Amino acid sequence: MRILISGASIAGPVLAYWLSRHGFSVTVVERAAGLRKSGGHAVDLYRPALEISAKMGVREQVEGLATGTERLTLCREGARRPVRVDLGKIFGAASGTHVEIMRDDLSEIYYDAACDEVEYLFGDSITELSADGEVRFEKAAARRFDLVIGADGLHSTVRRLVFGERAGSSDFIGAYLGVLTLCDVAAVDGELRMHVGVGRTAGMYGTRHPGEARALFLFRSPRELEVHHHDVVRQKELLRTAFRGMHPEVDRWLSELDHTPAFYFDSITQLRMDTWSRGRVTLVGDAGYCPGPAVGGSTTLAVVGAYVLAGELARAGGDHERAFPAYERAMADHVRGSRAIAVSAAKTLIPTSGLGVSGLTQGARLISALPAAPGRALLRLTTKSGRLYDSMLVDDYPPSIAVRMPQPRNASADPEM
Repeated sequence: MRILISGASIAGPVLAYWLSRHGFSVTVVERAAGLRKSGGHAVDLYRPALEISAKMGVREQVEGLATGTERLTLCREGARRPVRVDLGKIFGAASGTHVEIMRDDLSEIYYDAACDEVEYLFGDSITELSADGEVRFEKAAARRFDLVIGADGLHSTVRRLVFGERAGSSDFIGAYLGVLTLCDVAAVDGELRMHVGVGRTAGMYGTRHPGEARALFLFRSPRELEVHHHDVVRQKELLRTAFRGMHPEVDRWLSELDHTPAFYFDSITQLRMDTWSRGRVTLVGDAGYCPGPAVGGSTTLAVVGAYVLAGELARAGGDHERAFPAYERAMADHVRGSRAIAVSAAKTLIPTSGLGVSGLTQGARLISALPAAPGRALLRLTTKSGRLYDSMLVDDYPPSIAVRMPQPRNASADPEM
């Protein structure tokens, strides 16, 4: 059975690994010319994603490339003295198992896990999909697949082609996210510096890559702004306006906007669809059920979703009419829980009032100062994230024995293929 996956970030490579292990013939198409090596922000992996990584044999690699961010220097806008916070204690209290890692590093680890068994078409994308499985590409010759899976993010091409331009509902939860790469900027090893004000939060942290750091910006907006997700000039303007005058240090980070080698900007939006599947096509990760970038645990959700989808296809012997509904049922509660967490996290990370700013700083100080056990108890009373991820149950899908079709090696997009 031939399966095409669109997208080679997180969900795509994890799905490719498990489909390959279950005996399917897998091709991954990715618009970028290769794996992205810079510009990714830090992402969180919680217990279920780490357990799936262990089954893939890559958990030690994931933990070995953790950002190592253990300290937070929290500066309240207008205050003279910063608050020093033990992040390790806070993460430990929120979840029993947690790793923070740069998104690009994680993507490369998952890609390497099965790249010799999966065909990758870099520098290409899907332009047409037919009901019988014929796929047309921008560059490569048309080919036929039994199933097509969109793992291509919030602005999914597969979702647009199959479900239409306005598929599902995009629920804006009142905030925007910006990330830029800072080159030759001194970041204190293991420290996150953060400035928090009413309706806006900015931070800077190291990446464990020499001479490189990331600046992260979160700001509130009462309504969705008129900006296309490819209009980088307008996005940078909005970021400058939102953070103007916050602090000289934030101004220095913003001064790198015109020189940064990598920039990301998007609304914090939840994608809601009645179904993620239509015919021979389904969606995984942010393409089908984005809970909100940076606030909803979308990376853990993507890893779990990819593992479950591959497992249900194997369990159904490749019968998508049985596997796709089973996959959606298995993921429904996880998706609902992640959406609720995203809304709560956005309110905490981007306070709407001066009282909220004080509550964030004083709460972080208190949990950091308490011994581990009381701190864990307090955080679990006030947040849902740790409880959700630690209690998330995922079926076990042992690799099945199946007839494997001849598998091509990695290829670049070529019209002559």
